[in-house]
Amino acid sequence: MIAGRMTRTLLPLIAGLGLCLQAANAADTHDDFDPTTHPEVAALVDELVEQGVEREWASNALRDADYRQKVLDAMAGAAERHLRWDEYRAIFLKPDRIRGGAAFIAQHRDAFERAEAEYGVPAPVIAAIIGVETDYGRVTGSHRVLDSLATLAFHHPSRGDFFRGELAAFLEITHQAGVAPGSLKGSYAGAMGYPQFIPTSYRAYAVDFDDDGVRDLWRNPVDAIGSVANYFAEHGWRPEGRLYVEASGTGMPSEAIAFNQTRPPYVRLSSLAEAGVVADEQARLTADAEVIPLALDLADGEYRYRLGLYNFYVITRYNHSHLYAMAVTELAEAIAREESI
Repeated sequence: MIAGRMTRTLLPLIAGLGLCLQAANAADTHDDFDPTTHPEVAALVDELVEQGVEREWASNALRDADYRQKVLDAMAGAAERHLRWDEYRAIFLKPDRIRGGAAFIAQHRDAFERAEAEYGVPAPVIAAIIGVETDYGRVTGSHRVLDSLATLAFHHPSRGDFFRGELAAFLEITHQAGVAPGSLKGSYAGAMGYPQFIPTSYRAYAVDFDDDGVRDLWRNPVDAIGSVANYFAEHGWRPEGRLYVEASGTGMPSEAIAFNQTRPPYVRLSSLAEAGVVADEQARLTADAEVIPLALDLADGEYRYRLGLYNFYVITRYNHSHLYAMAVTELAEAIAREESI
């Protein structure tokens, strides 16, 4: 599953009013994740030992983790959960970010051209991902990855198992690299570096794109560019494929159609037409073509209709939100226009 240039896993050496009383105490005493007092943490240590991690190293790493209530609060308030499309779009489709994307491509043009040649992913799409995630590396996160993942692994009400796997992967990676887990920072959800890869994605899709022997997504934009392209290629990106086509519709979205699902194209154009949603005539799609029907809500109560194609679905593998994928799509379009000026 992993493309060429995969080298040994080696990370670079990088060096509360909102907390409840219980969380503050846990942070002060550093014992919230002590395996000697928490059976679930001890079980994780046992698993890490089976993977070749020294027991003392794993135990000490988890003892160093602090519970962070603000991480749970941030997860509950993620923008994708409560914003309309026009509100979400306004966060990322700003002139500075558009110009920044074109400048980022110009600065690293060789890497972008190699990424497109090797993986088939256009430069504006790669840049838009990095632009949405970290404003081209300017905002990569201030949370200790160790704290975020430990908090989510053992305290998230519904996704604990998922984050437990991410915590395990993070500890395995840092142990192999000889990096102190507490020294690395990222997002509140444990995402890291220019492209905000979670640990399992880092392990599976990060590439050493400049052949210096290190997969460095914190300080090396060239590795980040190649890694984003590799991620999309491994998730089925189709070179030369479109992302979406425009469509028209009237009134509220039909309840007969499941809109905004982040899965492979699943509704035929003929079924959409029966529900009052019609593809742009220039789309040149057949009646039996399958698409992802998108109904984007706006401030005036109206909806904008679009039809996502397979590459749009691939973008949702990066973040399972139709709003995120459409923001990346529109930012990529805007960057391409800025480049042509």
